[in-house]
Amino acid sequence: MPNHHHSIRPAFLLLPLGAMLLAGCLEQVPGLGPDPRTVIRENEAKAIGSGCRHAMRGIEDCYTLNPKAPKSMVFAGWKDMDEYMREHKLEGTPSVFTQKPDAPAKARPDEDIETEYARPRS
Repeated sequence: MPNHHHSIRPAFLLLPLGAMLLAGCLEQVPGLGPDPRTVIRENEAKAIGSGCRHAMRGIEDCYTLNPKAPKSMVFAGWKDMDEYMREHKLEGTPSVFTQKPDAPAKARPDEDIETEYARPRS
């Protein structure tokens, strides 16, 4: 009687290899990759972090202003923008929404306002 036991064993050893090869291709098959909603949410969180860094906000302020965004992705965006700005020697732009309006400049009555035509005091 022929021994089929040995011929089947190598086939079972190849199954895990085949599964690993297919696993790398599954992301390219529509519907089998990551959930598009998750990808969108993570990309939006990275954009929030980048925007916070460009607006010269600290990461803690960014977390506070965006409590629903995943912190790890917000930080990744903040860090990427920080590296980009440092590499290209860019300055941030302060946010106009979080700034307090400046009080109008008032001249104090005890101060003299000098102009180029002011007369010297005698």
